[in-house]
Amino acid sequence: MADGTAKNRVKKVKAATTGAALPKGGGLSTPVMPSPQLAAIVGDNPLTRSEIVSLMWVYIKEHKLQDAADRRQINADAKLEPIFGKARVGMFELSKLISDHVK
Repeated sequence: MADGTAKNRVKKVKAATTGAALPKGGGLSTPVMPSPQLAAIVGDNPLTRSEIVSLMWVYIKEHKLQDAADRRQINADAKLEPIFGKARVGMFELSKLISDHVK
């Protein structure tokens, strides 16, 4: 992924969350506040869970944290390890691990 593409994705997600019209409703469309550990990656503005997952993937890809042999595995760096609680997680665990770091 080109750096410009990842940066544009982050800008679109942030632009969607800074406006006055935040998504209303329940479940995945409800804005939540990230924990301080998670805010170091996605920012400290209220975001929907799907936006948080998208920003996490942008971070993972920009820092090349997917395992080279098994792309389904994510290798944690210093910022991700407090969120994951371990050095390596599967990509399908990402949403579950993030849910412990939002209010």
